[in-house]
Amino acid sequence: MTTTSDLGDLDAWRALPAVQQPEWDDPEEVRAVTAELAKAPPLVFAGECDQLKERLAEVARGEAFVLQGGDCAETFAGSTADAVRNKLKTLLQMAVVLTYAGSVPVVKIGRMAGQFAKPRSKPVEVRDGVTLPSYRGDAVNGAEFTPEARRSDPRRLLQAYHCSAVTLNLCRAFTKGGYADLRQVHAWNQDFVASSPAGQRYERLAGEIDRALAFMKACGADPEEFHSVEFYSSHEALLLEYERALTRIDSRTGLPYDVSAHFLWIGERTRALDGAHVEFASRIRNPIGVKLGPTTTPDDALALIERLNPDGEPGRLTFITRMGAGRIREVLPPLVEKVSQSGGPVVWMCDPMHGNTFEAPSGHKTRRFDDVLDEVAGFFEVHRSLGTHPGGIHIEFTGDDVTECVGGGQEIVEEDLHQRYETACDPRLNRSQSLDLAFMVAEMYRGSQ
Repeated sequence: MTTTSDLGDLDAWRALPAVQQPEWDDPEEVRAVTAELAKAPPLVFAGECDQLKERLAEVARGEAFVLQGGDCAETFAGSTADAVRNKLKTLLQMAVVLTYAGSVPVVKIGRMAGQFAKPRSKPVEVRDGVTLPSYRGDAVNGAEFTPEARRSDPRRLLQAYHCSAVTLNLCRAFTKGGYADLRQVHAWNQDFVASSPAGQRYERLAGEIDRALAFMKACGADPEEFHSVEFYSSHEALLLEYERALTRIDSRTGLPYDVSAHFLWIGERTRALDGAHVEFASRIRNPIGVKLGPTTTPDDALALIERLNPDGEPGRLTFITRMGAGRIREVLPPLVEKVSQSGGPVVWMCDPMHGNTFEAPSGHKTRRFDDVLDEVAGFFEVHRSLGTHPGGIHIEFTGDDVTECVGGGQEIVEEDLHQRYETACDPRLNRSQSLDLAFMVAEMYRGSQ
């Protein structure tokens, strides 16, 4: 177990290769900003992180399912009450579908309140012969293609902190203040039911839930859990200066927690065993995720377990696979098999988004809903064949009626993409597609039990 004697090592990552970091042009400005962040109040509390770890331990034991989702890249402009409520509403609707139709407790983790930075495949972008730094998310620079906007600006880290605080405050108000009450299942759907087949299917399920609640109330049962939900925040722990500045020593235990979010993950591009990101994550006590792409070997997975969860603490480590629909049935089985044999209590989640991106003729990055669904189906098939637990899904969605991914019940075709293509980075499922996915995942889950 990590002890207080490890605390001096919280900066050991600085001596290791740190990829995907912005090129800040003024080190003094970075130091001033991180000093300010280091004095800022925590965004989450260590006890909440421990509570999530307990929930994830239940998932590792096969007793629950994780729904993790939200924006590909949040924007400062999107930190409004309406935008946050719409995302949360979609997450709640998906969770209700999974809980009721899948008959499983659902751990709800938002890809929200901190997802302001993105890794990029190229450090620069070229347009019409002009070369500028790539957009790395609002926490680093602006999306506009100008030298001023594309400068890596450390002051944006402070804005990311404040927007995260606003978003978390709204999420807490909505999830604890009556909005997430199960008796509200119809209210979450009022603007949606008439226009969408997924909305109509959801409304029928909401009617069943109403009848079940009425029956329970008549029997004298009205559990507290029906009136609010546990909601946890997450983002990729990409910008190490930001994450380090928001690491605090818990007064209860004397152990370090990154209080920028409850759950942090290491990306496919930053999971090198000898890299700075794995080193940093090994020191904090939050539950940690690691994205695993199709090149991951079983030995890679075992080495990550040894680095990030040497004590075999249930709920500490989650593997989020992102293989692509065409690869998952081939690549995932040896990983799951080897990890299962090692006895490590890992949560397995499926990210069916990142391995299925392609460019439409119009130049828009997009994903086919059928590919997303096929990767999830492959994930369930592998776990069913090996007798292991398919622990959850990790998706990029929005609560708005965007046209970014093709397919779904209300079908979007490639010619529609330009209509409402609003993402700051990668294509997201819209609300209708997200609900379609939830119903289908619920059926797969029941079939795997």
